Amino acid sequence: MATFRLELSNKPTRNRTFPIYLVVTIKGERKRIKTSIAVNRKSDFNSKARQNNWIRTTEPNAKAWNESLANEIETVRKEYSLQKALGQVSSLSIISDLKAYEKSGKNIKSMSFIQFAKERTRETLEAGHISTWKTYNGFCNKLEGYLASIGEKDINLEQITPSFLSKFHAYLTTLHNERQPDKVLHQNSIHLTLRIFKTFIKRIIDVEKLMKPEDNPFTLFRVNEVQTSRDKLEKSEIQKIRELELAPNSLIWHCRNYFLFSFYCAGIRIGDIMQLRWSNITNEGKLTYTMGKNHKERTLILVAQAQEILAHYHSESANSADYIFPILDNSASYAQAITQEEKDTMSLELKKKQFHKLGVSAALINKYLKQIAEKAGITKKISFHVARHSFAKAAKQEGIDNYVLKDMLNHSSLKTTEIYMKDFDTSSADKAMAQIFQQKVSPKLEIVELLDKMTPDEISMLMTKLKTNKPL
Repeated sequence: MATFRLELSNKPTRNRTFPIYLVVTIKGERKRIKTSIAVNRKSDFNSKARQNNWIRTTEPNAKAWNESLANEIETVRKEYSLQKALGQVSSLSIISDLKAYEKSGKNIKSMSFIQFAKERTRETLEAGHISTWKTYNGFCNKLEGYLASIGEKDINLEQITPSFLSKFHAYLTTLHNERQPDKVLHQNSIHLTLRIFKTFIKRIIDVEKLMKPEDNPFTLFRVNEVQTSRDKLEKSEIQKIRELELAPNSLIWHCRNYFLFSFYCAGIRIGDIMQLRWSNITNEGKLTYTMGKNHKERTLILVAQAQEILAHYHSESANSADYIFPILDNSASYAQAITQEEKDTMSLELKKKQFHKLGVSAALINKYLKQIAEKAGITKKISFHVARHSFAKAAKQEGIDNYVLKDMLNHSSLKTTEIYMKDFDTSSADKAMAQIFQQKVSPKLEIVELLDKMTPDEISMLMTKLKTNKPL
């Protein structure tokens, strides 16, 4: 019988962290194996934890580190099972075999990066993070595409150098946009792909401990993101959309309502608006919901314009669990998950089904928003997210402080809000430009221009009054 448990070193290392050891006991023989994890504080470790939660949530990397520890224990368990099958089991033999494995051709630098990236992508999918999984999967496809173009199938950590990243970047600039095949990838799409690459490398360094920080190729390779302008509508353009004559209950009519409701609710995102239920409306006339992007609670007062839109959809027979807007099906299997906790614990199959429905619906809404813009005589490109930008611009024009806007937009920090609002507030620059190039007219020239506009009789009367010093 073998036991496997984790224990914390009482002595800190040179960098003042406390290593975690895996203690293997077989037939009274006890050996310690140093794991890849070391905590910053002793209080972050709980040796008696259940369900693999050894690292407490006070440590930001708790989830990832617990997964890593569980994997390392599983590796030793498998080695134990193999030794047991061979009939020679001891903690010493297990440790010897593990060290031999590390010194063999399976060393860190020869580790398959493609295998690591795909495994991480699979873990993301199993965790139910569909959007992230889709992004990671796209990265893997692009990297494999590049490797195929140079006659390779895989790459190891040792081969990922600044030079390799530069060549991969050059390859990405030749790829065509899937949605617009006549165009190549935008620089920001390329930046996102390389940012994912950087995220994987960071995990390899910080969590897996398979690469030294000084070997990180991204310290010598960077691709800057292009600053793009955020499309936003003026209040007059919002009014044009409001005043459009559209057939009631038509699809385009509904899409206008969704867009305007978002604008009047401080830019609620499209994924959230599609999942709103009547239970999200309080008796006090407020909207309260959990944002899908960051799981933060958000509460907003429903202004008159928003309530007017809701009135089109409410009926006496409406159930509190029903969706407000006719986008998602109340009878769908995923519709049974109402709270955020229920959504998080849905099966992977249901999450994928809902993700697909949300994506298809968002594309359809954006298609009709383009038609709405054309009908309203608006030349700007309109997508659903423009409602959020337009609200931010309107708020800034009304002099709303960034501290208040931070809460209204539910940003995590004031800096995020300041960066976000940079495109929207041009009043100071406009005033400065007007002041710099203001045409200054001399008093004499003003008098001459005024006299030119007067009739001969008016000039004669003016001269008489000036001679007699009478008030004009």
